[in-house]
Amino acid sequence: MKQHIYICIDLKSFYASVECVARGLDPMTANLVVADPERTEKTICLAITPAMKALGIRNRCRVFEIPKHVQYVTAPPRMQKYIDTAAEIYGVYLKYIAKEDIHVYSIDEAFMDVTDYLALYRISARELGQRIMDDIYRTTGVPAACGVGTNLYLAKIALDITAKHSPDFIGELDEESYRRTLWRRKPLTDFWRVGSGIARRLEPYGIRTMQDIAEADEELLYHLFGVDAELLIDHAWGVEPVTIADIRKYRSHSKCISSGQVLSCDYSYDKGLLIVKEMMDLLCLELVEKNLVTKSVTLYAGYSNRLDVPAAHGTASLDAETNSDVMLIPAITALYKRIVNPAYGIRRVNITCNNVVQEEYRQYNLFTDAQVLTRNHKMQEAVIHIKNRYGKDAILKGMNYEEGAMTRERNHQIGGHKSGE
Repeated sequence: MKQHIYICIDLKSFYASVECVARGLDPMTANLVVADPERTEKTICLAITPAMKALGIRNRCRVFEIPKHVQYVTAPPRMQKYIDTAAEIYGVYLKYIAKEDIHVYSIDEAFMDVTDYLALYRISARELGQRIMDDIYRTTGVPAACGVGTNLYLAKIALDITAKHSPDFIGELDEESYRRTLWRRKPLTDFWRVGSGIARRLEPYGIRTMQDIAEADEELLYHLFGVDAELLIDHAWGVEPVTIADIRKYRSHSKCISSGQVLSCDYSYDKGLLIVKEMMDLLCLELVEKNLVTKSVTLYAGYSNRLDVPAAHGTASLDAETNSDVMLIPAITALYKRIVNPAYGIRRVNITCNNVVQEEYRQYNLFTDAQVLTRNHKMQEAVIHIKNRYGKDAILKGMNYEEGAMTRERNHQIGGHKSGE
């Protein structure tokens, strides 16, 4: 089998670095926080600079958790600016690597299969990573780090663990050096895809390191984690058979679309229902625009500061596939009234349209009024056309003007944060 070499590029404190560059500040030495000052002190910081991390302030902290004696600049989030900068950086990647050999993992991180490029450029993987990092900095002013590995997992671990201790912010690992240098590292949560829940389940069995996992009874691991144990065992040995080509070829057997939001304050039962209706209305338009239909919707509603009360969670099934708001909004309304406890404030909402299929595969039942649905479908298509041409606020419903409604505000957000336009 051909030996691959991968690099993983991470844009250091990406949002904060972009804001530093815009203000003429050094992203590595300035104290800057990306957070919306219009929200409360409980709002989560989207990013902080490396200098603030060096002070012991954790990433993704809440504003009130920053020590009062620390002086810093607050930058309101500008999501469109970050997307535009990420696109510019992707253009840098394309100067060196073909798009077929790039996997964008997140807005600030990308994997690249550089196997066939090292001979072409007559340099090592480390040198190629440095060249790309330097180009990103010249182009955008954003600093980067790099992991080099003989598979995707090792490239990621080299980035997350090894690079931060390297003077040039580049780390390198193969299976042998991984086992030699990191097998006994603690805690386990330092490793990619090992969360606190996995670590807690392993702790009673004395499994606290990757070496412990590698040497553990496999039957125990499969008993604890089912089929996911295979991934855990492979990673314990530094093995990852999946390639970027495999990722690009992968197609999910089932598809869904979803919408979620964290509310800025506690919402009452009635206002929570308004939010759910607004979200379902927009999901219906998305289904129509993508020519998709669904036969069931799932609702999750998380209560505010109630660790003793499980979140409301349930699914409503319909008799036939649809994307009609006159069918889906009543369905989600009935589900909300059935599962949500009126006594608690609501802070988080998520709606999922399950197992969506192309509209041409839709099946009607005997009780469906096809004429009504056809008329409704044409109305939805008209709404989509108007919004696409004149903007999201060009046509709104009466509920979007009710107290507590969020659609108008969310129309000017990206990922729940201000677009900065």
